[in-house]
Amino acid sequence: MIEGTVEVSNGLGLHARAAAKLVRLASRFESDIKLGRQGRSEQIDGKSILGILFLAAARGTSLQFRIEGPDEQQAMIAIEELFRQGFEEFE
Repeated sequence: MIEGTVEVSNGLGLHARAAAKLVRLASRFESDIKLGRQGRSEQIDGKSILGILFLAAARGTSLQFRIEGPDEQQAMIAIEELFRQGFEEFE
């Protein structure tokens, strides 16, 4: 199991289009992917668009990831890159 923290950097936060990109990416991996707001105990399934939208993560929100499975390292690298690129949304 690996854990990491990412910050929502795109201007609109985890809105529907960004959440869908995250779900599509997470669904490519076999590993179990959980995420939640930093400092809170509840974790949602990273492959659930409704769960991700429920986080209501605006720009600047820190999210904690926990990934467990055979391709956990590759999943974490891909997820960190998606957040680093701001979901490919250009302002």
